[in-house]
Amino acid sequence: MATLFVVATPIGNLEDITFRAIRILAEVDLIAAEDTRKTRILLNKYNINTPMTSYHKFNIRSKTPQLIEALKQGQNIALVSDAGMPGISDPGYELISSAVVQASSRGDSARGGIKVEPIPGASAAISALAVSGLPTDRFVFEGFLPKKPGKKRKLLESLKTDERTIIIYESPYRVLKTLVDINNILGNRQIVIARELTKKFEEI
Repeated sequence: MATLFVVATPIGNLEDITFRAIRILAEVDLIAAEDTRKTRILLNKYNINTPMTSYHKFNIRSKTPQLIEALKQGQNIALVSDAGMPGISDPGYELISSAVVQASSRGDSARGGIKVEPIPGASAAISALAVSGLPTDRFVFEGFLPKKPGKKRKLLESLKTDERTIIIYESPYRVLKTLVDINNILGNRQIVIARELTKKFEEI
């Protein structure tokens, strides 16, 4: 049975990777990387020479069937993103979903010849939440807000009565405008901004 390993990689500091992740990346037949240039920096640090292929939002339609076929042929594949856990606000979701569907379609006993296995590690969202000082017992992750003002406003409106801690990803180029929108729509709330986590110029 072939395995799709969903491998978390560092969100900034290259030392933030598990021993298990390093072993898996060295042992698999292929690494599907969002940006092979960025992943190469990580692999070089740990002397890993596993072949790579690109897997990103511009080629998921053509690449997903190819990778599923490789898994069905018995190749073990590691899926990595540029930073953090693949599939979380990340195009890797498409491959993971397809692998799970393929496995489920064959029933629990056969699993379609594909196993999907998480290799946990760094997460920007959880790292930021842990040091924010905001309540952590109940929270919601909204990922990146829509770029279109109307859709963004609609989403924020839907969160207006939500008392949980809300985690949002935002581009540094849009963060000030988003803060104004949050204040106008959600009202006076405590906000924590985290940037460059685990890096030299980390700010919280």
